Amino acid sequence: MSPVPRTAGTDSRRGLALVSPPFIYALVMLVAPLAAIVQFSFWTQDFLTIDRTFTLDNYRAAVTDPLYGELLFRSLRIAGAVTVVTVLLAFPVAYFVSFHVAPGRKALWLFLITIPFWTSYLIRVFLWRVILAFDGPINGTLTGLGIIGQPLGWILYNANAVIITLAHAFAPFAILPIFVSLEKLDRTLLEAARDLGETRTMTFLRVTLPLAMPGVLAAGLIVFIPTIGDYVTPRLVGGSGGTMIANMIHTQFMRLNNAPLGAALAVLAMLSVTLVSVAFILITRHWTRGGR
Repeated sequence: MSPVPRTAGTDSRRGLALVSPPFIYALVMLVAPLAAIVQFSFWTQDFLTIDRTFTLDNYRAAVTDPLYGELLFRSLRIAGAVTVVTVLLAFPVAYFVSFHVAPGRKALWLFLITIPFWTSYLIRVFLWRVILAFDGPINGTLTGLGIIGQPLGWILYNANAVIITLAHAFAPFAILPIFVSLEKLDRTLLEAARDLGETRTMTFLRVTLPLAMPGVLAAGLIVFIPTIGDYVTPRLVGGSGGTMIANMIHTQFMRLNNAPLGAALAVLAMLSVTLVSVAFILITRHWTRGGR
């Protein structure tokens, strides 16, 4: 018998032994709760009594009630706006650190970018609530300088406040993957484009940006997916105009004692996120391949 098959089999068993614990952990902590939510969405609840009879009434109510549809589409709009704003603001920062900061100082800049994570997310949301308040620093400064006659009413307790707060909260999540993508970019390609007569702007549009799109795509997904399910920020700074689907899910579970309907709304929100994310990935790949 050759020792090669035994060695290959031993390596396979070792690999399986290494992979099994995290796989089982992910299965228990991720798949099982998701399966429970999906199963729960096909039941009904009468106060504290759960009826396990299979029914589609929850999905029917979620689809036909205009309130749930409006909240879901509002959540998609807010999450999309947060993603666009965050990526647009994160790209120049990542580009500057990658191309204009000395290699020995890049680690320091990345360290400074992560400083907001030193404080609680809840505290940061409360701080933005203070900053955007009618008597907060922004309105106070603009009023004191005579730029505005009365405090701005569109920057707090609406969707704009949610977008501003979430864009700040998720900025580091967007900066880091874009920075990594730019760091992997072959600088000789940029030099070749300049040698062929391309301007800096066209070099950026034709070379840098397409090659950095994997990082932009990762940043967009990292921001978009958790944003649509955020509950704290809309609750604290959104007001009635910034309420999102996660707030309605919380209400169904905790206040209205209708967990199955809340589970159905959660499943529909996850499906919506999946469809939008897949469409975003396909469009990005089509664009980076030059429409082929």
